[in-house]
Amino acid sequence: MWQNYCNDSIKLNLTRPFMDNSFVNLCPMKKLISYLILFLVPVMVLAQDDEVLPSRPPSGGKRLEQPDTIRQKGIKKDESLPKITRQWTLSADYTEEIPTALDTSFSQFHRSRKTDKQSDFNIYPGNYGQPLYELNFFDREWLPDEYLYAHYKPYMFTPSNPVFMNTQVPFTDFLFTYGGSKETAEQAFSLRHSQNVNKDLNFGLEYDIIYNLGQYKYQRAKDKMFLFHASYNGEKYTSYFTAGINNLSVFENGGLESYADLENDPANLPVKLGQLSEAQSKLRNRHLMLIQRYSPGSRRDTTSNNIIKSAPVTLSLISVYEWNKRRFYDDYPDNSDFYDNSVYDTIRLDDRSTADSIFQGLFSNTFRIDFSAGSASKFRIGAGAGIRSELRQFGQLIPGDTITIPDEENIRKSSLILTGKVFNNIGDKFGWVATGDLWLQGYRAGDFIVNGKIFKDFTTSHGKITWNATGTMASYTPSFWYSSWSANRYLRDFDTSREIRLMAGSSIDYPAFRTSIRFNYALINNYIYFNRESKPEQYTGAVSIVSLALKKEFVVWKLHWDNSVLLQETSNDEVISLPLCAVKSSFFFDHTFRFKSTGGSFDFQLGTEVFYHTLYHSYAYQPVTGDYYNQNTTETGNYPFVNVFMNIKLKRTRFYIMFDHLNSGYSGHDYFLVPDYPMNIRMLRYGLAWTFYN
Repeated sequence: MWQNYCNDSIKLNLTRPFMDNSFVNLCPMKKLISYLILFLVPVMVLAQDDEVLPSRPPSGGKRLEQPDTIRQKGIKKDESLPKITRQWTLSADYTEEIPTALDTSFSQFHRSRKTDKQSDFNIYPGNYGQPLYELNFFDREWLPDEYLYAHYKPYMFTPSNPVFMNTQVPFTDFLFTYGGSKETAEQAFSLRHSQNVNKDLNFGLEYDIIYNLGQYKYQRAKDKMFLFHASYNGEKYTSYFTAGINNLSVFENGGLESYADLENDPANLPVKLGQLSEAQSKLRNRHLMLIQRYSPGSRRDTTSNNIIKSAPVTLSLISVYEWNKRRFYDDYPDNSDFYDNSVYDTIRLDDRSTADSIFQGLFSNTFRIDFSAGSASKFRIGAGAGIRSELRQFGQLIPGDTITIPDEENIRKSSLILTGKVFNNIGDKFGWVATGDLWLQGYRAGDFIVNGKIFKDFTTSHGKITWNATGTMASYTPSFWYSSWSANRYLRDFDTSREIRLMAGSSIDYPAFRTSIRFNYALINNYIYFNRESKPEQYTGAVSIVSLALKKEFVVWKLHWDNSVLLQETSNDEVISLPLCAVKSSFFFDHTFRFKSTGGSFDFQLGTEVFYHTLYHSYAYQPVTGDYYNQNTTETGNYPFVNVFMNIKLKRTRFYIMFDHLNSGYSGHDYFLVPDYPMNIRMLRYGLAWTFYN
């Protein structure tokens, strides 16, 4: 297994969209693990002490987004250390730093999957590492430029989710998880390192691997993600740089041929693809991002570690280059068992094999000027405006002069966008901000997106309550790929109209009571989706969605009952299908064992959790395009997925062991989240994380 894995490596190609000439080969997994163990074990031993990482950085005068304290409910909070100064991300327009908490939490550490940190309820076609969609409609990606990787984004490093650090000593975080037998193993590996060259300059890297063989035939997922980041935070000049590589590859089995044999060994169940087809999908994503800011009148705040500066004028130049390539391979395109029962019933390019290729590139440059006035601690008002140029490239294979020689279609589209921002803060407990983009000319001319937010902090005897209200108004051209897609057995030629969205939301966070409430509402005109034939369709009327997400943890003595509840309703379930209710609930015993003789201690949790949602017509998965589409023949849900877990923390070392899907075979065989793709049956999973610095 390891040998097969090591034969594939991450490769970097920044050449023409349909060429693979220059590559950077990263170290193989087997050697990497060996070297890391030899290096990390002695360093970890030397670095272990009773100091812990900060749970959150200090906030500054300018209003900053607070980390999700509810996601860390029940944690024995770490105390802040001068050694780890701060961690932050950037706002959507890259003009503001937003503090985030270091992810070193112990409580419910068994929920260590990267996707679980993005959304509480994720739907997979049977195997972690494969394309997913979020059960919460308001967690789903809808921006047109992210269409090709929308179902992979929770795994990836992209320009929209950068994280930076500033630390006085090198910081390293290592995570390894393993589940199942050798033949069906699910493995994940994550490494993060960051260190400062001096007080202003920091660089770091992150490397994530998911290697999941799966319990069913031809189901392997192999995802490798790498990010290099650097930041410079001087008194007048600030710069951020990221370079990301995302390689995601999954074998496509097309789902089970029949549900009748689920009582048998999953490895022996027949699937629709695989065997002669050896179908697989590959997504390649690369990005480079450089942000530069110059603030002539800025001064460093010597009273705090806050990176926000009170400069009256800031000049910014923001450059982002990103490209994506999706490929689908099938060595048996004449597979009548799969293709003749779907819309893909005509061979257009090659009757011997399928090698579909779709490419999208985006290069943008933004120049903007931001103004602000007033004291950061009392009253602050500001505004900014800028101009952004965008150059897009779309490429795909189309039928050529002969059936065996396809042509390449390359389309370039340019745009000019006006962007702006206005904000007002009264102290650090109340404020509002509004941002907007207007496409002036070229591709998407006439599109606009406006976002707004109001916040208010209330101080009580039990702690702070944070209230947020958000709103979005958008009119935008759907992704190019809804209207044009050329593949060996598939063709899209569809005229789209602008989709119009009105969205409003409100949330209340009360950390002292371990409570969070989030309400969202959307009204969408011209909503575009994939119909029952997996073809794009646009609903010309209006469809509304309402959602209420509740999080509450009850604590009695050392017993914790942690609940996440999602309630949703849609006005037209033929267009947008959603379950009425989804629940993730865990009940566990939490205790710290202390040893007087040695002065040592370790944290311990033992409990069970369940994931459940009501019946609904879940989306079906189409491997040829990687899309999820509507269907009305199969309902999924009304089945509990039960896990039993144990978490242990010794200083900065965390460990968990868990029986995943413990009830498989005892609660029936309706363990599907996606039609035709059953979830894995019962298996043992465990994980280990080391966090250290020296």
